[in-house]
Amino acid sequence: MALYIIEVPIDQFATEKPNPETNLKGFTIPLIRLRSANATQNLLLNPGGPGASGFEFLYRRGEQLKAILGESFHFLTFDPRGVNSSTPAASCYPDAKTRQEKSHIQARDAPADSPEIYAWAQNFAKACIETMGDYAPYINTPQTAADMNSILDAVGQADMIYWGFSYGTLLGQTYAGLFPERSKRVVIDGVVNQFEWYEGVGLSEDLIDTENVLDGFFDECMKADAGSCALASLATSKEELSEMVLSSLDQLRHQPLDVYINNTVYGILTYEKVWYNGVFAALYKPPLWSSLAQNLYSLLQGNATPAFLAYNTAGEQTDESLNFVELNDGRTGSPHWPQGKDSLLAQITPWLNQSLFSTAFLTSYYQKQQWAVPRTHPYVPRRGVETAHPLLILSTTYDPICPLVSARAANEAFAGSQVVEVEGYGHCSIAVGSVCVAKHLRAFLHEGTLPDAYTRCKVDSAYFGNPDEHGRMAAQAYFEDTEDQKIHLAQLELMAGWEFSRSTVW
Repeated sequence: MALYIIEVPIDQFATEKPNPETNLKGFTIPLIRLRSANATQNLLLNPGGPGASGFEFLYRRGEQLKAILGESFHFLTFDPRGVNSSTPAASCYPDAKTRQEKSHIQARDAPADSPEIYAWAQNFAKACIETMGDYAPYINTPQTAADMNSILDAVGQADMIYWGFSYGTLLGQTYAGLFPERSKRVVIDGVVNQFEWYEGVGLSEDLIDTENVLDGFFDECMKADAGSCALASLATSKEELSEMVLSSLDQLRHQPLDVYINNTVYGILTYEKVWYNGVFAALYKPPLWSSLAQNLYSLLQGNATPAFLAYNTAGEQTDESLNFVELNDGRTGSPHWPQGKDSLLAQITPWLNQSLFSTAFLTSYYQKQQWAVPRTHPYVPRRGVETAHPLLILSTTYDPICPLVSARAANEAFAGSQVVEVEGYGHCSIAVGSVCVAKHLRAFLHEGTLPDAYTRCKVDSAYFGNPDEHGRMAAQAYFEDTEDQKIHLAQLELMAGWEFSRSTVW
């Protein structure tokens, strides 16, 4: 792999040259490229976030992507401004110790926790501004989209060839909206609704299919045998199984469980840890379904240790790029949000009742209310945008955070674009295996060929099955064509090892 570093202006849309007396440099953007034997052009990748590292993504999954798409492109990715190894990093804290001490706030129950969240969010907003100073307003999606032109220019490429996942679909749509003349091959996969992201306030469509994925987990479990889904032995129908699991977790909400392993490994297992670190996380990624089922089975049998070991800790946040991007992109502050604790709580309570998973958004509402960084970007989404070549839009039927309806909104936004729907569950097309999808990707990226109409692809992978210790899974379908079989195996390895590093939009 080859490494590069470029510097981009602090404000890509400035009409005047920066004042040298301010002594403000731009952002440094690191690039990494995995070369292919027959390639003459670069496929630019973004794994999501906001805040996911392109470097980590290509190091971990570059070879599988190459097997799926072939050797026709170099694979190029980057850490966006404010993210990971770019500088300056988007931070609300002067050091890791302060972040650990100041960043955590209890957000389990809106009425009970609202007073502390309200007070905490005011300090959070002030700390972000003080820490980042004049850089604070320029960590946003349109600026990153413009940085992508700087990346193309640096590698000597005129046209954008792009595949973005999750938040990367927002970045792809923003790029196509700002620079349609350079958007020659843009794939968006697991789509964020750009109209809601930039212009919406409050209730989001993000979670409208989350319960459908949860229902799919129980349904597919009952179709599997108990060896693949341990929960299947406890019920005779998906409805009975769902009621059993949800009832048990509700008891955990009211009475957390103590888990003691030894004098250094022990603690409390709470409902929130199981629900969000376990259940919600697994809905993104079906290869986790077997282990989730096993851990829930043990919990229902009175053994909380497996769930405690798996879900009681989550990855520590290392920067605030997610917060900066979301808050700088959208509608924030007093013009758009009611001020005061009680008025905000009254507004958001109906939204929190829309989904079993809505509490995931609780803290972000208070951050949006208190955010005081001015919105500096010029982007306004619009419909009917004509790009150099129409977009390819990928989505599963039931995505827990980027629903199919958002893909349809993107279809309306970009003239001539087409949707390929993977008839399955999970976040982005790579959550499951489908050689059909891979063939549409290859045809689009290599020749610019889109389906003639809205297209559906079957899933080739099983929902319940465990990868081995190396992250590999046995073939779950067999194809006469050796290239198709190679694609299938690469997809299984990709989906088993795929890391959604803060790739949600909450």
